[in-house]
Amino acid sequence: MPAKSNNAPHLFQPLTIKSITLRNRIGVSPMCQYSSEDGLANDWHLVHLGARAAGGAGLVIAEATAVSPEGRITPGCAGLWADRHVEPLIRINRFVRQQGAVPGIQIGHAGRKASAARPWDGGAHLEAEAGGWPTLAPSALAFGAELPMVPHAMSIADILRVQNDFVSATQRALLAGYEWLELHSAHGYLSHEFLSPLSNQRTDSYGGAFENRIRFLLETTEAVRRVWPDRLPLAVRISCTDWAPGGWDLEQSVELARRLKNAGVDLLDCSSGALIPGVKIPAGPGFQVGFSEHIRRETGLATAAVGLITDPAQADQIVRLGQADVVLLARELLRDPHWPVRAARALGQSTADMAPRQYSRAW
Repeated sequence: MPAKSNNAPHLFQPLTIKSITLRNRIGVSPMCQYSSEDGLANDWHLVHLGARAAGGAGLVIAEATAVSPEGRITPGCAGLWADRHVEPLIRINRFVRQQGAVPGIQIGHAGRKASAARPWDGGAHLEAEAGGWPTLAPSALAFGAELPMVPHAMSIADILRVQNDFVSATQRALLAGYEWLELHSAHGYLSHEFLSPLSNQRTDSYGGAFENRIRFLLETTEAVRRVWPDRLPLAVRISCTDWAPGGWDLEQSVELARRLKNAGVDLLDCSSGALIPGVKIPAGPGFQVGFSEHIRRETGLATAAVGLITDPAQADQIVRLGQADVVLLARELLRDPHWPVRAARALGQSTADMAPRQYSRAW
């Protein structure tokens, strides 16, 4: 966990992890834009991410980015499976840094939830004639509901290939200028599918007992850490609970966090759910913050809190109470890219290093 200063930490106190210092504890949570063509970033991504950096966030994490074409959620998802994806990201990251923010990226594989239509096109699995593709998962179990496609149960060779894809994407992320890397192991995508007994019914060394179900993520993390420089932070996002009987839960998350810390992970991004359809989640303001607090307290690993955090005082309290080291906002930053500047003013903090000079007359 990062060393504490003499002053009690708060939302606008800088945070240093490894060689990277965030100007404040506000981060842009990775949010899929479904606006890429063949995985390539474009002007939309420059404006979307650049606006949040100019709005004062300390950390700007690019959307879930596929490590292979088969790992995309939709045909419009971002990718890092080819060298051609790097150049447009360099431009975006240069701008993000110029605004004083740290550029980060989340890489992942959608597993059985891949090959879906964009949300505004219904979000259902795509048939082959509509541009769909075969999906992979730990076991041949469909997600269900609007995603009924039965995935191919991964062989050991498939597992190794996907892990190598993560390593290659990590190397490209470094070339693209990212300074913060997050592995996506939440929300029912491939790595989460390995973790939960509800989606993993394997009988080999990647299924069954807890030690086996966490193997895919631990091996992937270790492989990524070998190529991602030690001076740069490595984070992992998990769903801390499936909110379902017999599924992944908080206590398993605590033990996983201990293993990830030993594997070189610097921060755990604490989300929840989305493994199976039809689950009732008690959503409300800050409803996932308790997961972050518990894991941070039990393991000493730095954490990020996410989920319906909208009010400046609410976000500040999360940091002041030691419930998280970073607060990640999603929909609130879509509604207001300048939320960090507004929050600083509401909390009586300086906006000197946050508001762009070009906008100074507005503040």
